[in-house]
Amino acid sequence: MGAGTEPDGSSRSDEEWERFLRESVAGAADAPKEPSARARDVAKRLRAEPGRGLEGWRSYTPARPKRRTGWYVVGLLASLVLLVVALAPGRIVSLFAGADSPPLAAETARPTQASPEEAAQRPTMEEPFRGSPAASWASGAAGITVPKAGAVGWMSAAEVERALARSRDFLVASGLDRAVLRGERPEKAIALINPHQKDVQDLLKTAIRTPSEKNDPLLLFSRFQPSRTHLVGDVVKTRGRLTYREGERGALQVTADVTFVYPVTRADAGGDDEIVRTIVRRELVLSWDDPDKVITEPGTFSIVSYKYDMTNGGCGAPTGYFIPPFGTDRRADEAGTEVDPYDRSAPVGRGESLGDECRRATRS
Repeated sequence: MGAGTEPDGSSRSDEEWERFLRESVAGAADAPKEPSARARDVAKRLRAEPGRGLEGWRSYTPARPKRRTGWYVVGLLASLVLLVVALAPGRIVSLFAGADSPPLAAETARPTQASPEEAAQRPTMEEPFRGSPAASWASGAAGITVPKAGAVGWMSAAEVERALARSRDFLVASGLDRAVLRGERPEKAIALINPHQKDVQDLLKTAIRTPSEKNDPLLLFSRFQPSRTHLVGDVVKTRGRLTYREGERGALQVTADVTFVYPVTRADAGGDDEIVRTIVRRELVLSWDDPDKVITEPGTFSIVSYKYDMTNGGCGAPTGYFIPPFGTDRRADEAGTEVDPYDRSAPVGRGESLGDECRRATRS
């Protein structure tokens, strides 16, 4: 097919080719990719004739592509988010989780100082840990750090791992189980205690039925009287750890040091949403004994010792329940010894007997 010849054999005039070239320069969709010989002749003549659009064609600059502003903004925001995550990942997690503060790293050793101060903010039913260092603690069993297991005494590494898991199970069953917290008998926790340990079994037989200073269930279990106190929400904050070493007669000796924070309100509060946080720190030493040397049952431990500190749990004669002070009752605790219940840098102070001492929290 010759230059300037249509598919049907007809020819285009010079004027038509000039118009075609101008439209091509303006971006017509059907402009040929490579001009024909006829087109090159017309273009040459246009360049020789002033005022025919030659300069516009020579100086043609493609239109500036539209800036994709939206994508640039998204990219910038994404970069900022990645930077914040890199610098403060805990804060990002807390924002999505609804936590009051960024979560703390797991506790693997006794801290050297008290927990940092929190803003004096009043707790609410939706945020019962607001204004408390416990706001940044983990919830439930997640706050109890379990170390990596290794062989100890008569136990292999795998057996130590199982014993550590069951030790934490006891802490869950005694201090976090919702039924136990409502005052029910701690059957799951009791099942983990060596039934042949006479002194502890004597305590368990009488403590819940007839609590006394010597036999008080609060020595081992956290309990509230449901007719007087209701737990707020489904979360108990915890912070603490398990450690282990070889004990007497090659036994695995596990030490648990854990603080529990229970937000509670009065059962008959009605429209009053006053929230009190009862704070209990427990230290238990458990012995997983060699059955060839000590009379025991598989899957159970003996209790070597138990200590605890408690604030906002009531004073006076043992009742078998924590009795958090509300309203004017809180004034009764003002004469007690001042303690910081969130300070885990010192050993647990209270021994196996409650005594008559009241403990007033410097912050709760």
